Amino acid sequence: MGKLTIGEIENQLFGNDKVDAEALNSFRDDERKGVQKLFLKWERQEEQKRKLREQFFEMTEFERKYRAEGYRLIAGIDEAGRGPLAGPVVAGAVILPEDFYLPGLNDSKKLTEPKREEYFEIIKREAAAIGIGIVSAGEIDDINILQASKKAMVSAVDRLGTTPDFLLVDAVKLETPYPFEALIKGDARSISIAAASIIAKVTRDRLMKEIAKEYPQYGFQANMGYGTAEHLKAIREYGATPHHRKTFAPVREWVRSECE
Repeated sequence: MGKLTIGEIENQLFGNDKVDAEALNSFRDDERKGVQKLFLKWERQEEQKRKLREQFFEMTEFERKYRAEGYRLIAGIDEAGRGPLAGPVVAGAVILPEDFYLPGLNDSKKLTEPKREEYFEIIKREAAAIGIGIVSAGEIDDINILQASKKAMVSAVDRLGTTPDFLLVDAVKLETPYPFEALIKGDARSISIAAASIIAKVTRDRLMKEIAKEYPQYGFQANMGYGTAEHLKAIREYGATPHHRKTFAPVREWVRSECE
């Protein structure tokens, strides 16, 4: 029986979930340059898969720890939108099932927008519970951004629709009846917090894109309310919208100049 064509080998390497060891050995020993290129590509892909599996396992450390202590409904909590000049702060709370597996899940800021959108839909479909809390720009001005972020987080927990056993929170300590641990850079250390960060980020980005339809001159659909050069120029030319945080510089400077 003759050798497989390069196309047939490519199909075996990349068209199947698993390639048997005998076939791999034959591909490794095949002296054709095209086969060697395919095999190196396959090896790099497998190495990337291995790293993602290891990263995912490391990010289940706190979930495994607290499940071993008897907790079952562990909610990850994170927020998006503390730094922008405009728009709400949004928090997500997510309880993942124990068998949840999504290699590549990480802090939403480290993912591309298409990947966040993809993961958002997977989390939405597979999560045991999801809650979202939103605090407006006006309330941020009233109570300050830290308190607004905490309020959004507590609201997200309240909206889970089920009672969590334990909370894993990104960085901040909450006033809550539930036991919790606040993890510095938790969105890169816990899959539950990472999932919550994606829910919060995608939800907020979609809200900003809707606001952009009403106020197109500010570029909210691209800058998401952050102080880009385009956004700052628009504030100087058109002033602040009801969605701007009036206590944040440079919006505050514009408000002050208007009052003089």
